Amino acid sequence: MRILHTMLRVGNLQRSIDFYTKVLGMKLLRTSDNPEYKYTLAFLGYGSNPDHAELELTYNYGVESYEMGTAYGHIAISTENIVETCASVKTNGGNVTREPGPVKGGTTVIAFITDPDGYKVELIERSFGGEGSGLR
Repeated sequence: MRILHTMLRVGNLQRSIDFYTKVLGMKLLRTSDNPEYKYTLAFLGYGSNPDHAELELTYNYGVESYEMGTAYGHIAISTENIVETCASVKTNGGNVTREPGPVKGGTTVIAFITDPDGYKVELIERSFGGEGSGLR
């Protein structure tokens, strides 16, 4: 088994697509509109299934915001240079809510950003060894 995608409900589909493509460097892989049931889906990622997990953004017609609740944590994305990535996020209009630094009680370097709907995204610094996948 493998994880195929994570779904987030968003209040403005284009705003969220812009954030994940322009700020985090994902690609828009495909969209699907279902007017009969009043929703649109957009799948994004750094690659497609089955080799890469995708992010599914769901826009329900007429719903502009959702309550986060207390169960949601974050999405995690790896990057080779977290300082450069955070600078790029800021340059492209993203919100860095925790600057890069070691995780409490460890040595892994992390940072947090928030997407336009308030979802938290954790950046984790890791070397890719020349693989060409993930946020740069």
